Amino acid sequence: MKQAETIDEVILLLDQIIEKSKIDQSNLGLFAILYREVTVRIKEGILAGSFQNGERMEKLDVIFANRYLKAYYQYQAKEKPSECWAFAFEQAENFWPIVLQHLLLGINAHINLDLGIASAEVSTVEDIEDLKADFDKINSILSNLVGGVEKCLIKIWPTLTWILKFTGKIDNFFIDFSMETARNGAWKFANEFVAVPENEREACTQLRDQRITEIARLVSNPGYFVSAVFKFIRLFERGTVAQKIIDMQIMEEKNMECVVA
Repeated sequence: MKQAETIDEVILLLDQIIEKSKIDQSNLGLFAILYREVTVRIKEGILAGSFQNGERMEKLDVIFANRYLKAYYQYQAKEKPSECWAFAFEQAENFWPIVLQHLLLGINAHINLDLGIASAEVSTVEDIEDLKADFDKINSILSNLVGGVEKCLIKIWPTLTWILKFTGKIDNFFIDFSMETARNGAWKFANEFVAVPENEREACTQLRDQRITEIARLVSNPGYFVSAVFKFIRLFERGTVAQKIIDMQIMEEKNMECVVA
């Protein structure tokens, strides 16, 4: 099972996942691209002294990333990862989810489950509050990137602007899965998890995993109207999965101004 020891190794392993996904025509590469950009920006922030504690932030980033990497390699080996990651990976094999849904499924598992656990692992009950500012910066980076996804949906499909204004239902979909809600829930969970005795953490993790999987099911099936619009988008998507991955990489080089829907 490949695991990273440094932030540079995290980026290297994400690069390998992305390249393999191109070859395999796998949607698993879509979240890996977004996550790579987050990791690069965290690395840049550490080097620039943007975080309160750079050493702790790199440790957190590696522990955080290794949870995703472990889940990914478990799935590749036909082993059972956490339930929410298994659901996200399984959806990557289905035809209907659009790029946005693939990204949100990955974000859901990684922020709502993994980030709280990783934050607790670099903290104690006494000092976890010291992590709050840097914790929020991680989420701010991800939130800014996700914002580009929404803008691109409207840019590529101008009719969605009218639909959104007329019904508000697509907007509600984004609101229901807002990064602010995910961030607050993850921080609350981190504060609860850090106080859990070591021998009870596995059971606590499994319970949280089940709850987060329910959110994943809502992302995958957000109701009749939104699902219908997403299916319409999916039917008219162009290019192979590999081409979508390449397009996303190009967009990242332009600071993720937009993500292909």
